[in-house]
Amino acid sequence: MASRNWPKLTRSILRLVAIAAIVGGSVYWFRFMPVSVQSQEIVAGSVTEEVMGTGTLEARISATISPKISGRVAAVLADQGDTVTTGDELVRLEDDELKQQVAIARANVDAALAAIGRLKVDKERANVVLTQAEKNFRRVESLSERDATSQDELDRASEALGIAMADVSRSEAGINEGQKELVSAEKNLEYHDARLRDTIILAPFDGLVVKRSREPGDVVVPGSSMMTLIATDELWIRAWVDETQMSKLEAGQAGRVTFRSQPEDSFPAKVARLGREADRETREFIVDVRVLELPTNWAVGQRAEAYIQVAEPQNVPVVPKSFVVKRDGVDGVFIDVDGVATWRVLSLGVRGPDAIEVKDGLALGDIVIQPGNERGVLKPGQMVVRQ
Repeated sequence: MASRNWPKLTRSILRLVAIAAIVGGSVYWFRFMPVSVQSQEIVAGSVTEEVMGTGTLEARISATISPKISGRVAAVLADQGDTVTTGDELVRLEDDELKQQVAIARANVDAALAAIGRLKVDKERANVVLTQAEKNFRRVESLSERDATSQDELDRASEALGIAMADVSRSEAGINEGQKELVSAEKNLEYHDARLRDTIILAPFDGLVVKRSREPGDVVVPGSSMMTLIATDELWIRAWVDETQMSKLEAGQAGRVTFRSQPEDSFPAKVARLGREADRETREFIVDVRVLELPTNWAVGQRAEAYIQVAEPQNVPVVPKSFVVKRDGVDGVFIDVDGVATWRVLSLGVRGPDAIEVKDGLALGDIVIQPGNERGVLKPGQMVVRQ
């Protein structure tokens, strides 16, 4: 009976030995076999600390092109995407009726001038008559003093003199009235001329047409938008930045801008001005960051991230950001000490986009390590081999 159970017992023992070998091999593998790691020597360098804000590309100078008068659009002479210079024609309104009004106003000016000319001729005639009446009155008056003429003759000469003087006064009054009518006619002509000129809408500054909203035949009124024009000499990102970063920022600081259409590229920028009002809900404030260089294709209103340089410590120990890990909520790194992974707690300073300043915990020449693949995990005491 015992001899029959012996093979089963042997198999069980062999099975246990095999399991023990597997477990032992696994323990040896995980505990004693070296883990492949990436390494980096700690050297002195510089770290750029940046404050980030998200915003949109805007033009500092922007104008909504609209008419001063009501009318029907006759022609649109600039399209979206066109570059224009100051004084270029953008839109024309129909002007037939206004041209007629200008012609009528000009005819009224001519009529007023002609009337004044006629009144001046009448005044000259009245002056001639007055001169003759004065001479006749003096002659009759002299004769009357010598009793060489009658009182009736003197009275008639005096009456003729008064009538001549009244005619001169009436002529002068007529000329004054004509002058006033001329001024009124000229002002009316200026008004209609201005309205006629207002049918041609000109570019107020050099810029780029970014929006066109009217077509020929549309009826427009003062204040209605026909197109939007921006100046391209100064574009900036209106970035929303957390108010906790306010004390670090000032006008003139250098920075860079990353557009979401080209996230791999950065474009130089500079802080133009800081906003003085924070959003009461998000606790952010506006920072206008002037873009010094633009991508080939851009659009007003497109999203971008602005990174503003606020500090740049020089010649300090730096560690690549990818090597820093947290254990139990504490920042630290693994270093290679004679082929063994050793945990070091760090005191960190300025954090840049790729590297971090090390204030304490590492010395120049230390070798920091991380797993050779994304899924790898290091533990203190593990044997490591550098790739």
